[in-house]
Amino acid sequence: MTARLLTLAVAALAVTATVARADDATLSVDAGAIFKDCADCPELVVIPPGDFVMGYDGGVAEDRYEGPPHPVTIGYAFAIGRMEISNAQFGAFVEDTGYEPGTDCRMWDGTGVSHIPGKDWRDPGYGRPPAANEPAACISWYDAKAYVGWLAKQTGQPYRLPTEAEWEYVARGGSQTDYAWGNDPDAGCFMANYYDESAAGQRPWDPVGCDDGHAIVAPIGSLQPNPFGLYDIIGNVWEWVEDCYIMPYGVQPTDGSDHQVDGACERRGVRGGAWHSRATWQRTSFRGRDTEDFVTQVFGIRVARDLK
Repeated sequence: MTARLLTLAVAALAVTATVARADDATLSVDAGAIFKDCADCPELVVIPPGDFVMGYDGGVAEDRYEGPPHPVTIGYAFAIGRMEISNAQFGAFVEDTGYEPGTDCRMWDGTGVSHIPGKDWRDPGYGRPPAANEPAACISWYDAKAYVGWLAKQTGQPYRLPTEAEWEYVARGGSQTDYAWGNDPDAGCFMANYYDESAAGQRPWDPVGCDDGHAIVAPIGSLQPNPFGLYDIIGNVWEWVEDCYIMPYGVQPTDGSDHQVDGACERRGVRGGAWHSRATWQRTSFRGRDTEDFVTQVFGIRVARDLK
């Protein structure tokens, strides 16, 4: 562990947040604590306040600029999903509400990406049924919002999607390196399920020089967590955030809150890369962006929750 991460870990022990419960009682928990609001709810990790430099002065292309870098101070503790939302968890929501998620999911057809009629979260194109403990995929931003809204109603607690700043803060885990694990793109297979040696040949780009043991999507929590105790924060499936995507960063909130625009939002932010994403898309500063109704094989959900 680097000196910076060690400092972060020690400082976290001194931070205490108050978690409201359904019975109107409260529970004091330290940063790093893991809790759930109900037996079937997602596990949450308490994240301490902190500051970091968000963004990167560059990008994979001119229209994918990731800057300018700017300081962000998150002056509050919050909770975020320890893992991505699983098929079992998303299925419970669909069964309870009758909600109809997006369909005709976009996926690789052998030569490119196209809409495949009838494909959705129940059949995201793995060539087999998705497992209950794999992350829900083929999820639009609308679907993600509907899920967190249902979770908030079920528990009486303030569930939501993470903001883009919160997401990058927890993904960096106290570091300012290119990747969550350092600066070597080939060294992340212990933490991230991305396009690696076990997946080689599935896509027309070079795999990284390591093997995470998963040719496609992996069950949630299969690899090692990051310094905040979060699994799959990089790789496996992309994760929607609350923000409206603006490039470059302009008059942006610097307190961890989400960025919105007047009127309709053309594209929402999505972060973290996926199991078939090339290494450069796994950087903690890389910014995905798509329309709110965009349904693709590699988009899923990680929840956040406010604390008192």
